[in-house]
Amino acid sequence: MPISLVRIDDRLIHGQVVQGWLKVIPVDILLVASDIAAENKMQKMLMEMAVPSDIKLEVKSLQDAVAGLKVVNCKYNIMVLVASPKEAFYILEQGVRFNSLNIGGMHFCSGKKQILSNVCADDSDIKFLYRIYQKGIELESRILPGDERLNIIPLIEKEYLTLPEVEK
Repeated sequence: MPISLVRIDDRLIHGQVVQGWLKVIPVDILLVASDIAAENKMQKMLMEMAVPSDIKLEVKSLQDAVAGLKVVNCKYNIMVLVASPKEAFYILEQGVRFNSLNIGGMHFCSGKKQILSNVCADDSDIKFLYRIYQKGIELESRILPGDERLNIIPLIEKEYLTLPEVEK
């Protein structure tokens, strides 16, 4: 299964994805892996309206997404969207392999701190990103495909080492 891109973006499908990424990378299937989105009929309907008709949209629970990624025919190019590092880690832990994780948008909310202009993270996010990095996965941040590819591993390591329960 050629995974063209795995992207964390808490907004899932929006203009940057549709007008930016889908116009540049080869995608036959856009897979939203989210338990919350899979249960929300209105959100699924809005996402279906936003995705070009030549790209198949699948909105699945994390468990169903993993099952599908493990058996999908290799002739399809797939872009996987998740809303958080925890979801990306779950997919990786279930045996779905990818080499790079794009961190597109993790917006500010209570309990999070800004580590890049487009990335705000709490301790849990940092832990999951660090665990993903420990599995040999590149962590890069770009809002759009034409933006400079920023290696965020040094930022994640720095934040991880400031966590109270990490042995120094």
